[in-house]
Amino acid sequence: MQRFGLITFCALTLWVFTSCEGSTFMSSVPAYPVRIAIDTRTVFVDFLPENLNACVTVDKDGYYENGKFMLPTTVMDQWGYGGVVAYVSLAGYVAFDLACPYCAGRGKKSPCFMDGIHAECPECGEEYEIASGYALPQKGISKEALRPLKVFNNGGKLEISQRQ
Repeated sequence: MQRFGLITFCALTLWVFTSCEGSTFMSSVPAYPVRIAIDTRTVFVDFLPENLNACVTVDKDGYYENGKFMLPTTVMDQWGYGGVVAYVSLAGYVAFDLACPYCAGRGKKSPCFMDGIHAECPECGEEYEIASGYALPQKGISKEALRPLKVFNNGGKLEISQRQ
């Protein structure tokens, strides 16, 4: 009976260590710094939780709310490898680096562009469905989702950064 307990303990320990293995998200997209603030109280007043599918994209040229140019970027802004999209999804506010993982894994920096509920790569044609909150590839060209970012909502001021 004592041997059975030891085998059970070893099996449970092995299961715990192997089940934790997949909890760290690995991406082909390099982890470039991200620091973006989106204030829904003053500037981005249409980017509210009840406006499903609303988005704000940020790149070196500035901020775009649902395709409309809003602001230039500031010295403090950092927008990842391929730009950033913040999105109001079914899961709430989500954000992703817009670099295509499939192309990044092949040494190309191909930022996706937003087309409604999808981010589409102009290089390979892969579409990433954003509305669910997971940015999963839809055509099967890429095997990875877009790199997720951390969104902290501080009373209407969204702070987007790299996941730790």
